[in-house]
Order: sequence, then structure tokens, then C-alpha cells
Amino acid sequence: MVIASIVMELGIVWLERAAWIAAWIAAILPMLIASIPSSKLTSFHQLVLGFAGRGKILHLSSQKWTVPQKYFAHFYVVGAAWTTLLLATTWMYACKTAPSSSEEFHLSDIACHLTGGSHVFSFHKSHLTPVEHRFKVWRAVFLLVLMEIQVLRRLIESFYVFKYSPSARLHILGYLVGLFFYTVAPLSLCVNVAPEVARFAASLMAEFIAKGKGHTSAPEFDILSALSPLMKLGWCQLIGGVIFLWGWLHQRRCHAILGSLRENPSQAKEYIIPHGDWFEIVSSPHYLAEIVLYLGLLIASGGTEITIWLLHGFVVGNLTLAAGETHRWYLRKFENYPANRNAIFPYVY
Repeated sequence: MVIASIVMELGIVWLERAAWIAAWIAAILPMLIASIPSSKLTSFHQLVLGFAGRGKILHLSSQKWTVPQKYFAHFYVVGAAWTTLLLATTWMYACKTAPSSSEEFHLSDIACHLTGGSHVFSFHKSHLTPVEHRFKVWRAVFLLVLMEIQVLRRLIESFYVFKYSPSARLHILGYLVGLFFYTVAPLSLCVNVAPEVARFAASLMAEFIAKGKGHTSAPEFDILSALSPLMKLGWCQLIGGVIFLWGWLHQRRCHAILGSLRENPSQAKEYIIPHGDWFEIVSSPHYLAEIVLYLGLLIASGGTEITIWLLHGFVVGNLTLAAGETHRWYLRKFENYPANRNAIFPYVY
């Protein structure tokens, strides 16, 4: 019975993992096909661009099925709420499995994770040593902390930095894809611990329902125990975190530049060539910065999770398509547009 239970649980974990992988592949595949340079795929390419259109790069043929571009804020409301819930629950669970103050992650165990180790394809904590399991849980906490920093800043920017034109629209399919992304992306960052975290949350909820608020034991919280394990992660997490913050800071600067172009209401429908920061080398530096910060998340994850690879692949594909259209729009709009700027990748594209 015990063996059958373990096999069934492993099967459920694999099915959940397969579902997330299939969802990301389904989102990436149309962009991948549209990027193939073939005249036979021109119609499909235009169809994908029409669905992905927003603001100035929205095709006229797609205007019927649109919502206001200011609905971008909905992505970050959903993303912030969902990431906060996942982070809080995963952090509480991590504190239950955290090392004592005298116990640290052993260098040999960390090295095993950094190099892939013998447990790269193990998806159940019974296959891991206690130290390896704790490392995996705290790594998920670290990734969710970075994601929380990103979505909270984007939420603030959507209300206080960006001033969308009243006529700016967003294709309804692009709107739904955005909601999909900010729901699935945070979960992909902790998918390897999600089943056990879900069981932990369910047990807390069951205890609350059974005993009531007055008889439920409050989770013990020690700020040192809650933070110190994050300081003992590996080099991948340190390097990934630095790359994430590098991209995060440049995206903040580029968004501030874009927001400053429409500080006055009279500029609501006026387009100006942006200058400063990475705008001097590419047309969509805010997209490049987003690719960089998600690369940081990928590196911080250790590169052993296929769902995070697919997450980054989706970000690269989606933003590269949008940046290409934006670059072509700038070239059509401004005769004096800087010739040295590429679309999104300096000196490449």
C-alpha cells in the first residue's frame, strides 16, 4: 500500500509537470513558427503579430477585438496577488523545514545542485537528502522573492509611470495571454515544490476549519530563521540575483524615460524618439532588460527546471516579436531615427 501510494503521488507530480510544460510549449510554438523566414508563412506571421499587437503596433485589422491598453495593470494586479500568496505559503513551509542555526547547507550538496547532480530529474523529496530538500525549498523562496520584486514594481509603474493614450488598445488574445503569463510564471518558479507546499497549505486550512481560529496554533516566526537560509544559497543564486537586479534597474530607468515623454496631457497622442540609458543602442531596451532579468531567474534556478527554461523562452520570443514591430514602426514614423539602433539585441537584431 505504501509503495502504491508513493507511485501514485509521483504519477500526479509528473502529470502536473507535464501539464505546465505543455502549456508553455503551446504558448511558444506559434511564435517559433511565425519567426521562420518563409514566404509560405507570411499570413501566419501577420496573424500572430495581430494577436500580439498593442498600442502603436496594433494592426488596424485587429481593432475590433481589443481592450484599452491601460488594462495592462490587470496583469500586475493578478501577478502581485498570486506571487504574494505563493511566496507567503512557500516561505512558511520553508521555515518548517529550515536548518537550525547551527546547521548549514553543505558545500558538497550545493555543488551537486550547481552541477546538476544526481537528482536533476528527481521530482519528489523522498529522492533527496534532508539538506538537498531544504536547499530546493529555499531556492524556490529566493526565486519567488525576485519575482515579487518585479511584479510589485510593474504594478506601481502601471499606475504612476505609464500614461497610456485614451485611444491605445490591446488585442483581447494578448490580454488573455498576459493573464496566463502572470499566473503560470510564478508557479513555474516553484513547481518542483508546489505539490508539497499545497499539501502544507491544505493541512493548515484543515486545522483552521476543524479547530477554529481560537484553537489553531499560530505559526512560529523567527526573522533570523526566515532570512538566514537565503544567505546560504549557492553561487548560481548569487550570480542570477545580480543579473536579475541589473536588468531590473535598467528596465526601471527605461520605463521612467518612456513615462517622461508624456508628462503633460497635451502629449497623450504625441510620439517622441526616446533617448537615454539603453535607448542609445536599441529601440526596445525595456524588453531587453526584461529578457535579462528573466535570464537572472533562470540562472538562479540552477538551470535544472525545464519549466523555467520554457518560461524564459516565452519571454524571449514574445518580446523579440514585439520589439521587431516597434523598431519598424519607429523607422516608418521618424525620418531622422538613429541608424545605429537595433531592435532589441545590440549589434545583432
